[in-house]
Amino acid sequence: MSENVNNKRKPLVLKDYIFMGLLSLVFGLLYLLALYAGTATTGALTPTGYGILGYEPYYGIWFMAALAAVYILRRPGVGIVAEIIASVIEVILGNSFGPIVILSALIQGLGVELGFAIFRYKRYDYASTMLAAVFAMLFSFLWTGYRSAYWTMDFKIVGLIFIIRLASSLFFTGFLTKLLCDQLAKTGLLKTYPIGQVKA
Repeated sequence: MSENVNNKRKPLVLKDYIFMGLLSLVFGLLYLLALYAGTATTGALTPTGYGILGYEPYYGIWFMAALAAVYILRRPGVGIVAEIIASVIEVILGNSFGPIVILSALIQGLGVELGFAIFRYKRYDYASTMLAAVFAMLFSFLWTGYRSAYWTMDFKIVGLIFIIRLASSLFFTGFLTKLLCDQLAKTGLLKTYPIGQVKA
């Protein structure tokens, strides 16, 4: 895909909101599966004393809706909307953490948006998606750090949290989400969206 896209900021129309809803539904289901995987991993690691790391390998999955929405629709703000809708769906389906994940989604969505905003929403390549992944991770790290009082924990544990979450975000959010969106665009299913109008 072309690295630089000078997209005309047309207002969102009904089909865009419907698309965001469907996208959020898919990722809401994926988010719940990631939660179950994290819970299982936490249980497996608890006897070793590293149970707190159980969710970290899956964190990048929880940023994917926001990045996919911005990367496909190429509009400011759609990442936040998609991320929040996905989190609401996740809560409705039975997320054990409850409505607090909606606030987490807002924070994560802001991080993803910042990665594209730095390029003024004109660049859609691995530079922008990886940067968005880093900001999403940093925003979520600060948020969970505040909620879990990281400053009271062993520095090595906090360091492991940071490293594993960063690696997860770079892979799932920055790399895999872009790859999946590009592959989907090649099928022609996204030809009515900006991503489908960019020549490879």
